[in-house]
Amino acid sequence: MIDWVPVVFLTFKVLIFGTCMFFAIKWHYDQGKKGADKRALLRTGGKLMIIFMLGVLVVVLFTFGLARMLGMDLSLP
Repeated sequence: MIDWVPVVFLTFKVLIFGTCMFFAIKWHYDQGKKGADKRALLRTGGKLMIIFMLGVLVVVLFTFGLARMLGMDLSLP
């Protein structure tokens, strides 16, 4: 006999994510129809890309610093 809890939770999860994805796509589509300023959009995208790349750099440096502090060998063969 199948347990009903995973079936109910999986169905609930699929319905909620599907509904949220529908409204997210609809909202972005409606925002695109407004005709946003291209320069402002590119400037904001560039800023977000720089922030993301700096975040990745901080995480990588922290990871290597922590590994080196713990005495792990990070040299390539």
